[in-house]
Amino acid sequence: MEYKKNDLVQVLIEDMSDQGEGIGRAGGFTLFVKDAVAGDLVEARITRPKKNYAYARVEKVLTPSPFRVEPKCPVHRPCGGCQLQALDYGSQLSFKQEKVRNNLVRIGGFDRELVDRILEPIVGMENPWRYRNKAQYPVGEDREGRPVAGFYAKGTHSIIPCADCLLGPEINGRILETVLTYMRENRVEAYREETGKGQVRHILIRNGFSSGQIMVCLVICSPGEKLKREGKLLPAQEELTEALARIPGMTSVSVSINDEQTNVIMGREVRCIWGEPAIRDVIRVRDMSREGCPPTGRELVFQISPLSFYQVNPLQTEKLYSLALEYAGLTGRETVWDLYCGIGTISLFLAGRAKKVYGVEIVPRAVEDAQENARRNGIGNASFFAGRAEEVLPRYYEQGEGAEGPDRMRHPDVIVVDPPRKGCDSACLETILKMRPDRIVYVSCDSATLARDAKLLCQGGYRLERARPVDQFGQTVHVETVCLLSKLNVEHHIEVELTMDEMDLTAAEKKASYEEIKGYVLEKFGMKVSHLYIAQVKRKCGIIERENYNKPKSEDSKQPQCPPEKEAAIRAALEYYGMI
Repeated sequence: MEYKKNDLVQVLIEDMSDQGEGIGRAGGFTLFVKDAVAGDLVEARITRPKKNYAYARVEKVLTPSPFRVEPKCPVHRPCGGCQLQALDYGSQLSFKQEKVRNNLVRIGGFDRELVDRILEPIVGMENPWRYRNKAQYPVGEDREGRPVAGFYAKGTHSIIPCADCLLGPEINGRILETVLTYMRENRVEAYREETGKGQVRHILIRNGFSSGQIMVCLVICSPGEKLKREGKLLPAQEELTEALARIPGMTSVSVSINDEQTNVIMGREVRCIWGEPAIRDVIRVRDMSREGCPPTGRELVFQISPLSFYQVNPLQTEKLYSLALEYAGLTGRETVWDLYCGIGTISLFLAGRAKKVYGVEIVPRAVEDAQENARRNGIGNASFFAGRAEEVLPRYYEQGEGAEGPDRMRHPDVIVVDPPRKGCDSACLETILKMRPDRIVYVSCDSATLARDAKLLCQGGYRLERARPVDQFGQTVHVETVCLLSKLNVEHHIEVELTMDEMDLTAAEKKASYEEIKGYVLEKFGMKVSHLYIAQVKRKCGIIERENYNKPKSEDSKQPQCPPEKEAAIRAALEYYGMI
């Protein structure tokens, strides 16, 4: 049977995808149904038909799943940010536990029995609402030209107005209305992507849950010459700051200038226009003092600037970091490297139980915050370096720099990594293997790239010892995972030299050649796809490609991008071969 766009079909949802879509079959078709949960019988409307599968959305729930709950948010469906909001919280945790398990098996190539043995139960939240301490709202205009703020509808740049996101504090709604009222009264235009005109692009709000302090940062385009002559960044700037200052807890108001036509929200330049340039927050930790170890206080104070990375769920952060500390197994004698350290949150907890900690972070301002946080908390055994982990770490390995001397720098006891969603750079992984730490603690916000990197580390002489998911992002498909890898304990070892090409070749890449993927797509979907398109999709799926693969021959060259229908077909092939 062949379906067309807008066809209605009745389907029983049997499973859920990693992205939270319901999965069912109808007429030989596999359907990926937005807003459906496992166990639902739904009437769905086809939105994107393909040859052997289709995407659809729920039109009507005929028989609700026993796991279905009524979403609390009125814009849950058009917004799409909370993919699991219609699923009861216990089932959300089960979904995330299974997601981590499947990624370790299918992408990491680990034996399922091993994964079942080492994967510990997910750490859930007591209340999976109002937990986010950071929100970034795009600003646009409604049909009448009035400024609005909210969230982008999934897969678009259309703004869904949202005055009160239920994942953030209620005070955020008052802050948004204050800024929008200022814009209306002073005719400050919202930025328009299609023309590149307008001024206000985003509103960033950060909340210090423990301190009660609030930061607001407006992302704007460069002010005109008149404002520059007046020494201002916004029209009627004092009206805005005075209005925001009346909100309880308001501590910092700043502006970030971003003139680039890009999806990157924050600009490189940030100026404080009222109050303090940063806010403070407190993370409370368990008493980690042991005999022979430096004592650790029950709480650490952190300074947070607009560009700082800081965990968005402070209520779960204590549990996440306590797990990382437990997995590190510190006794007070160890040298530890903390890569992708942000403002030093994990580093400073580690320092309470280690002899020396070195933190590496790419954002210079975050490094300044980390150094200030160490001083603020009276911690003297942590040092921080600005740069990419994959560049700083090799330099210290090759040159043996540092106060601890070449041997300790070249062979740390523990390396902790907390990379962005894309995972660790291959050069960083290669250097970790050269430095041969006894233990690697990997904190991940994407279990797919965790599985990929863990596989490479195990191929380099480590074994997977423990792993545990932590739910930092209730109502969404995202999940943090803490993983422990230990160096293989053998009497004899073999020195293995890995080239960059070998590091870039993952187990997933070995499972199917480009010609096999092309053959599958042609047979199943009747499409011809190029090596370039396959490479682009593999990179999106977290499968490492060589850095110079299919790069344009000149800077002015433009690469064709894989069309959505061909990307879906290639993804289906990668799934067929067990690569994702």
